[in-house]
Amino acid sequence: MSATASATRPLPRIGAPWVVPPLLLVGALFFYPLSLIAIQSFVGDDGAVSLSGYAAVLTGPLFVNALWHTIEIAVGATAGCLLLGFVMALLLTFVPFTGGRLIARLIDTFIALPTFLVALAFTFIYGSAGLLNMGLMGITGQTEPPVDFLYSIWGVILAEVTVYTPFVMRPLLAAFSLIDVAQIEVASSLGARTWRIIRQVIFPAALPALLAGGSLCLLLTVNEFGVVFFIGAKGVITLPLLIYGKAIEESDYTTACVIAVVNVALSLSLYALYRLLVSRFGGDRAGVV
Repeated sequence: MSATASATRPLPRIGAPWVVPPLLLVGALFFYPLSLIAIQSFVGDDGAVSLSGYAAVLTGPLFVNALWHTIEIAVGATAGCLLLGFVMALLLTFVPFTGGRLIARLIDTFIALPTFLVALAFTFIYGSAGLLNMGLMGITGQTEPPVDFLYSIWGVILAEVTVYTPFVMRPLLAAFSLIDVAQIEVASSLGARTWRIIRQVIFPAALPALLAGGSLCLLLTVNEFGVVFFIGAKGVITLPLLIYGKAIEESDYTTACVIAVVNVALSLSLYALYRLLVSRFGGDRAGVV
């Protein structure tokens, strides 16, 4: 039998009893813990089932502030990832230079690194006793660190842009590889300038990948914990950080579970958006294999 015939041969039907053990395993490892969180979120102070926890938490200033910070950081970081990722992908694809392939590989390795490592590196560079501040204080004679953005919302956004830009670049590089170079050459021979080629030829081809990569970055930044926790920006509390504080530091598990349910609902909505965009444009056009 040929390799092609064997590859297209349908798999034998699996009996229903064999499906039960994997489903039970998934339920025990995934759905059961989530169900415990959901159930706990409906437990009132007196131990009875109640919606009072949701009413108290969702209207409280702590939750509203954390939700606003979460959205603000996620939108800002995603916008930065889209802009930086698009520019970097353009340079690496259409401006050949020595070492370009190596740079693309190095950037790609960021996906495999824990996010808190970037926050740690930023502390060494931009922190109060970091290389930049120590150097500037040595030059200017100042006694206070002149650069203090790291411990603000801007430091969190910059760190997340550094971490998640590769998630935009990967689909963009895949999408750019599908562009017919002849189109760019024809446009250039007809007198089109660089910006017009980018706007009318490259950007339309990159739009599906930008939407897919942007929605994925939005999902990841909404759930980011390590960067926010490690940087410790003053007054910047996000939903994951608030859940940690309520559950671990205050042992207020009902409040933590209420916020966790909201966080899960937000995450599932963003994941549905990501899958919708990928299916709408197709995996190839969106740069998703």
